[in-house]
Amino acid sequence: MSDRRIGVYICHCGGNISDYVDVEQVRAAVEREPGVVVAKTAMFTCSDATQQEMVSDIQEQNLDGLVVASCSPKLHLFTFRDMARRAGLNPYQYTQVNIREQCSWAHGHDHQGATEKAIRLVRAGIARTALTEPLMPVKIETVPRVLVIGAGVAGLRAALGLADLGIAVLLVERSPEAGGWTGRFGKTYPSGKNGREMIARLVQEVKQRENITFYTGAELVEKSGSIGNFTVKIRISRGDDITANVGSIIVATGFEPYHPDEGEYGYGMDGVLTLPEFKEAVDGAGDGLFYKGREVKDVVYIYCVGSRQRPEQGRGHTYCSRYCCNAAVHASLLAGEKSPRLHQYHLFRDMRTYGRFELLYQQAREKGSIFLKFDENEPPALEKLPDGRLKVTIKDFLTAGEEISIITDLVVLVTGMTPRHNNQLTDILKLPVGKDGFYNEIHPKLRPVETVVDGVFICGTCQGPKNAAESVASALAAVTQCASILKKGYVELEPQMAFVQTDLCTWCGQCARACPYEAIEKGQDEGREVARVNEALCKGCGGCAPECPRGAINLKGYTSAQIMAMIDALAKEI
Repeated sequence: MSDRRIGVYICHCGGNISDYVDVEQVRAAVEREPGVVVAKTAMFTCSDATQQEMVSDIQEQNLDGLVVASCSPKLHLFTFRDMARRAGLNPYQYTQVNIREQCSWAHGHDHQGATEKAIRLVRAGIARTALTEPLMPVKIETVPRVLVIGAGVAGLRAALGLADLGIAVLLVERSPEAGGWTGRFGKTYPSGKNGREMIARLVQEVKQRENITFYTGAELVEKSGSIGNFTVKIRISRGDDITANVGSIIVATGFEPYHPDEGEYGYGMDGVLTLPEFKEAVDGAGDGLFYKGREVKDVVYIYCVGSRQRPEQGRGHTYCSRYCCNAAVHASLLAGEKSPRLHQYHLFRDMRTYGRFELLYQQAREKGSIFLKFDENEPPALEKLPDGRLKVTIKDFLTAGEEISIITDLVVLVTGMTPRHNNQLTDILKLPVGKDGFYNEIHPKLRPVETVVDGVFICGTCQGPKNAAESVASALAAVTQCASILKKGYVELEPQMAFVQTDLCTWCGQCARACPYEAIEKGQDEGREVARVNEALCKGCGGCAPECPRGAINLKGYTSAQIMAMIDALAKEI
């Protein structure tokens, strides 16, 4: 270790770390570790000024290793890799040590304990860095074609965006027609555009693009290969299979609206509708709003149906569906335009017309809508009256819990978005699914449309509740990511992946069975059967290494020797 020249930088994080961890004590404890020639603290290691200081130190001190002790690698791993690259240091000889989430935030009640833990973690990072070797990304040529799955507003817009960049598109929609939920509605928010007309225009543009091939009544049934060159099999409604090569895949499969259980907030009673059903009724109305031949004079909206549930309540959609408040208020404004004498009552737990959509809420109040707040433990009660109308009783917490009864013609259940379950697609693409059931991105802010499967992107409401404008924005983000891969003709993959010491391997197959990405297969080496790693598929998870009974498989950047060195450093007395 002594011949290494390592720089260590410990971050205050503006007090997020230094208020609980004595960063100077950490610096003093590690500055004499073998191989350390620079040990410094900084208010913000991620700042441009500190990064430039690191660049200078790397170049002037001839550093061949770097340890940054700050926040989670999910946040700034690529920040410091890029900085190392600018300084001429191999970016895979840098180690990120997380002393914010793992020390200061986890042990704010125990400053000395948090400090000692930080010292041990930084020592472990130094030990790992001392055994690093320069690694180079794996370069793979790419096919300039993208498979877009789903032809709702997000999928259609993604296909057009790719086509306009000169990238060929294979667009696949499982339903007989394109458009998704947007294509079923009239005026939408925030643009005010007619949903059906908007989808019709997008479909017409798709048909005019020579580099878009569009299939309806079709779905993905097989996928092999890896980023840059996937082989996909599409099954169309006639039973025919189409095979194609694509460089990347965009998933835009949309959502399903929450479907209440029978009796939930009166669902199943005549006159109780879900929000999508009410919106379609409003869109189809002429002068006045009618339901089964009767003029509607009063409407009650009940919010948070199928959202923000407690697990013990049933299906447990604990998340806020986000778009529902905006959509319900917007629908009430449209209903008011069709029937100016309409009385409308909004029964809510919390109004979340976020951002500029607060103006919708303000406009609804100005138009005469009445908003009443109820507690989740005392939800509104519904009762069918002899004359066919409905009676809704609520305790209004804006008036100190006063019980109010409303006689109404319609009750609209403001239902949220739920994930559209497609187990076959999830299994084929190995898409990550979050606790809420939607597909998961790597990071909601830094990598908002990327998945852990290289070359597979998600956009629109398949990854969470969004309105149409937000879905289009995420679709264009996915387009940008695809174009950044495919336009330059090649992609560089992370080199931190599994490798086989063939002289030790006798091919038992245990590593292949342990690999969730099917990246290990049987190969030959000088006439012997051995394991072979497909570098294009390997994700560097390391799950295969402990399965090998002969220790023949290892992980670049996190070898067994590095892991043991980190453990020894963690265990060393302070």
